[in-house]
Amino acid sequence: MGQIQLALMGVGRWGTHLLRNFLAHPQIQVRAVVDPFAEQLTATAKTFGLDDSVLLLEHWQDALAIEGLGAVAIATPATTHQAIVTAALQRQLHVLCEKPLTLTADTSAALCRLAQQQNRQLFIDHTYLFHPAVTQAKANLGRLGTPRYGYAARTNLGPVRHDVDALWDLAIHDIAIFNHWLAAVPVRVQAQGLNWLQRPGQPLADVVWCRLHYPSGFEATIHLCWANPHKQRQLSVVCDRGSLVFDEMQSHAPLFLQMGQLEPKTFQPQALSKVTLEVPDQEPLATMCDHFVHSVLTNQPSPLSSGAVGTSLVKILEALSQSLAQQGIWISLG
Repeated sequence: MGQIQLALMGVGRWGTHLLRNFLAHPQIQVRAVVDPFAEQLTATAKTFGLDDSVLLLEHWQDALAIEGLGAVAIATPATTHQAIVTAALQRQLHVLCEKPLTLTADTSAALCRLAQQQNRQLFIDHTYLFHPAVTQAKANLGRLGTPRYGYAARTNLGPVRHDVDALWDLAIHDIAIFNHWLAAVPVRVQAQGLNWLQRPGQPLADVVWCRLHYPSGFEATIHLCWANPHKQRQLSVVCDRGSLVFDEMQSHAPLFLQMGQLEPKTFQPQALSKVTLEVPDQEPLATMCDHFVHSVLTNQPSPLSSGAVGTSLVKILEALSQSLAQQGIWISLG
């Protein structure tokens, strides 16, 4: 199959990880690296040993004019996504965009329509959906019976964002995973939060508690905070025959089933055991890049992380923001 000529927009922390993977991919030829800061471009070229075949550009518009370009990868601030994705699709380019796709469901949906009109793929980098532990968890969830409820925690001491709150910074990962595991999206959501860090501009929630209610009656609670000295990266699903736990902080065994159920008459625990699930040694971002390449070469939407999936997640975040602004009222997702 052919090789895809690609331009990468943005080489901050995440963009450099994308660049590393794309440079190593046999079906990608990196034609340009774009960043508004010249010193960042110079440092990136030195770090990765880029030769003259890779253009170093400060303006993304210049990259779109490269002859033979087939795709762009966008790792710029979310506020810039709409303009760059629109221009790229209008030039008949396939697009990989860092999450969130945009900051409103309406603009995200409009980009999906444009991609369809242009017969090009809009692929969103929801990297956790390509994590081998998340894949293994979904394959084994059925062993536990009926899902009852779930909970997640994503906390750490920093980094603190100045453009979005803890909800928009952190929640999308866990929402995407719950949706993927359940093969469903919430029908109503609720969020409450607190702000205590003093930063210029509008106050931003430093801690947020979210609740997601699914059509089956399953409900998930998510704790998000960037001012917590205890680093947590954990998701759990409790079912009627046991629980599934994905804990990234347990690097040696991050995924396990805690088997056990209550005896129907006495409600005493029975059949208790712990089953550790083997997780393949695969970099999620590398797997995501492979899926993007396949999506482009076949010109077929990704079943895992298409523009439609990204739009659905933005819609959920919007509803959670509405709830947060209204002191935690439940918001229905029509």
